[in-house]
Amino acid sequence: MNKLSLHDLELKGKKILMRVDFNVPLNEDGSISDDTRIALTLPSIEYILAQGGSLILMSHFGRPKGKVDLQYSLKPCKDQLSVLLEKEVKFARDCVGKEAEELANQLMPGEILLLENLRFYEGEEHPNKDPEFAKKLAKLGDIYVDDAFGAAHRSHASTVAITEQFSKKSAMGFLMEKEVSYLSQIVLNPKHPFYAIIGGAKIGSKIGIFDALTKKVDAMFIGGGMAFTFFKVKGFSIGDSICDDEKLEAAKNFLKECEEKAIQVHLPVDIVIANDAETQTILIKDGIPPGWKGMDVGPKTIEIWSEDLQKGATIFWNGPMGVFEEAAFAHGTNRLAQNLSTMPGEVIVGGGDSLAAIGGLGLQKCFAHLSSGGGASLEFIEKGRLPGIDALTNK
Repeated sequence: MNKLSLHDLELKGKKILMRVDFNVPLNEDGSISDDTRIALTLPSIEYILAQGGSLILMSHFGRPKGKVDLQYSLKPCKDQLSVLLEKEVKFARDCVGKEAEELANQLMPGEILLLENLRFYEGEEHPNKDPEFAKKLAKLGDIYVDDAFGAAHRSHASTVAITEQFSKKSAMGFLMEKEVSYLSQIVLNPKHPFYAIIGGAKIGSKIGIFDALTKKVDAMFIGGGMAFTFFKVKGFSIGDSICDDEKLEAAKNFLKECEEKAIQVHLPVDIVIANDAETQTILIKDGIPPGWKGMDVGPKTIEIWSEDLQKGATIFWNGPMGVFEEAAFAHGTNRLAQNLSTMPGEVIVGGGDSLAAIGGLGLQKCFAHLSSGGGASLEFIEKGRLPGIDALTNK
């Protein structure tokens, strides 16, 4: 996309207001469990500081629903960024207002400030309800940079409305550029065979990407909770497993379209199931009994899939294979991540749970590209554009 980049801007002596995506997962004690999204912004941050700019970072975190809720404070992200940069990061206890303005004005070249959670204000997610919010944010900087690909599919104050306040000075950060470059290859010209692995809980939020992928892929691998909707369509007993009953017809039509186009659809052959007392692994052809839920893909599935995926020239993976947040049901996702890390093809990964699995295993450098946005990467592949990118200044 022909948008302004950091390389196109004179940054020395300027205050750069940069949107980042620090919406990272936390442990129960409030510490950050995976800092991948913070680490991915370091190239842009370090470049701006090295060029003599002063940097004001802004991000959302969680869903505080438009009011102050300190369990969603960005302070842990400020602390982790300080560790990664090995330098002080200042912190504003608000993202707009007098304190934020004073701290931004006092910033010297090479210094960095992180603002408190944007979503403490209703105007972030609903710019039409508070048009002044974007204007207040814009007062803090001379230049706007968007490096938050993970939020680029949302028309929020800090991703779209704010660009109206920066005539000819809204640019992509390096992470955003990299995301667009890699995902554009999938949209425009993927190397074949092209395989897509899609997981997650429900088919409803991903039916658009399923339709888009039928125009591009040679095979689909479907895991996670959404697999049970397809199992039900195929007549397998799914016990008490999650099922998107409203999308049964859509799932049926998708399978029919894939058959007509000779696109192979791979579903799990074995499933880890659980009830209130125990877990076991069964073959899906035997059916899941009443009172039991499917929680993860089984080892035979990962073995069969991994053998087939070896043939892929391009592989796109989005979404976990099971109830990944519970350690007992993270094995399928983790094993898939390990096997994909050694594939000869180009593997591109999108989605928070997939990134967390890769980060937990220390495999970040084993993939062609890790996309910081799950929903954003899917929407970009589906539509070829995102509102947060469209809003930036053309070269």
